[in-house]
Amino acid sequence: MSASLIRRACAAALLLTSTLAPAVAAAPPPGAPGAETQRAVQARLLGEKIVPHKLDFRGTTVGGLSGIDRDRCTGEYVFISDDRSFLQPARFYTAKLDVDAAGVHSVDFTGTRPLLQPDGSVYPSPALGDGKAIDPEEIRVDPVKCRYWWGQEGDRPAVEGQPVIQPSIEISAPDGTHHGTLRLPENYLITADRGPRRNQAVEALTFGARGKVVTSAIEGPLVQDGPVPDTTHGALVRVTRQSRAGRVLGQFAYPIEKIFAESDPTSPWGPDTGVPSILAFPDDPERYLVLERTWVAGSGYKIRLFDATTRGATDVRAVDALVGRDVVPMRKKLVADFHTLGLSAVDNTEGMTWGPTLPSGERTLILVSDDNFASDAVTQLVALALR
Repeated sequence: MSASLIRRACAAALLLTSTLAPAVAAAPPPGAPGAETQRAVQARLLGEKIVPHKLDFRGTTVGGLSGIDRDRCTGEYVFISDDRSFLQPARFYTAKLDVDAAGVHSVDFTGTRPLLQPDGSVYPSPALGDGKAIDPEEIRVDPVKCRYWWGQEGDRPAVEGQPVIQPSIEISAPDGTHHGTLRLPENYLITADRGPRRNQAVEALTFGARGKVVTSAIEGPLVQDGPVPDTTHGALVRVTRQSRAGRVLGQFAYPIEKIFAESDPTSPWGPDTGVPSILAFPDDPERYLVLERTWVAGSGYKIRLFDATTRGATDVRAVDALVGRDVVPMRKKLVADFHTLGLSAVDNTEGMTWGPTLPSGERTLILVSDDNFASDAVTQLVALALR
């Protein structure tokens, strides 16, 4: 959950209770050595389905769905909720989706389980202040063992004296029991003057190379990597490829877009942007779909999907700070701007996964939006056809 989304979620909870210097080398022009020759995928809308607001399912409140993946062992889909144990214990859901070339016909939830700590207990609310709370944001089903790997952002406290909660990628069984933790790169850790900004840590995770490679992305630029984007400049976020045991295989700089509009000057909230999800192509371990989500006061959301590659990009794992360094970032091409798809609403889309292949040969992409349990937002399932 990003900063602007927390502001909106906080309002709902009350009802319930500078410029980046151009120091990065431009991507190679078409035809230059190392330039990407892969043609970008194209997308068209198949359909959408809205889940009823605050749907009650087995005593839990369905909402805050910020990650989705398909479980090949069951054929069902799994969603993670970013409820930090405020409403009910931090949890995930399973569901059957009826999606085909004619659209999204139904979303039927089939189960829910709390995410459990190593000692078997549920995760506590941050209100306890014991440093054991989590901020779940992404979930992936391990294609090797069908366990659930899920990312949580931790917490860089806004108030001095509160505990730092480090971001992490946890591993759970389908019944919620804890099975391990992936060791993250050192620069993913929060320190006084280094690491992820508040609410801009690990929010994107994907498996590649048939489960042999785990790729994660930081939502926004690390503190040492330069300012957040504004209406003039974008920024760089780190994308890391690791082995299943945690060995870093490579780290790359992904360029996120500049802010698309000026904020409403009467709003107390500034713009918010970042990478909430990344998805590996099944047949290319260096190629990814990258979701960019931006919110601007007075203008709402802009959701864009990009086809990106690490091929030819500088490995920055040993680069302490990207600002002021000459590195070649990942290259990307626009696949879809959600405002051009004909959706009923463009909201806080945060999760995506591959769906079934259509008779046309197109691959479906299923996306979900996080309503943050707010009455002015929606839980929206969107199906795209990609070719």
